[in-house]
Amino acid sequence: MTQAAVAEVVGLAESDLSLTAAAREKMLELFNQVEEDDLQAIRVFVSGGGCDGMGYGMTFTDTQTEYDVVRKEAGFDIYVDAVALNFLRGVEIDYVEKPTGASFVFNNAFSMTGGSGTCGACGAAGGGCA
Repeated sequence: MTQAAVAEVVGLAESDLSLTAAAREKMLELFNQVEEDDLQAIRVFVSGGGCDGMGYGMTFTDTQTEYDVVRKEAGFDIYVDAVALNFLRGVEIDYVEKPTGASFVFNNAFSMTGGSGTCGACGAAGGGCA
């Protein structure tokens, strides 16, 4: 990606939620692979936690709500609702390929919620049991 592909911010600043170049490129690739014409964005969400806090994830969406903050990326938008944003401020989303598989990783997810970043029961990184 070039510098021209930097996000246009509409309520969701890079300091609120940042994407690495690898994450941005993979999100664009996945968004372009979906064959549904009515998709509007990638929604980043927070769900009730496992044994050590909140869970973080992403999905495609065809609906923007009045509570969403938006960032316009080159080729796709990102929606985050205002409640989830309180748990996501300062988080960086990365895309990592390892011999065991590839995945999106939410870095610094526990800095705002006081979590340790590891599971209290099993020690798994990321705060959830593997």
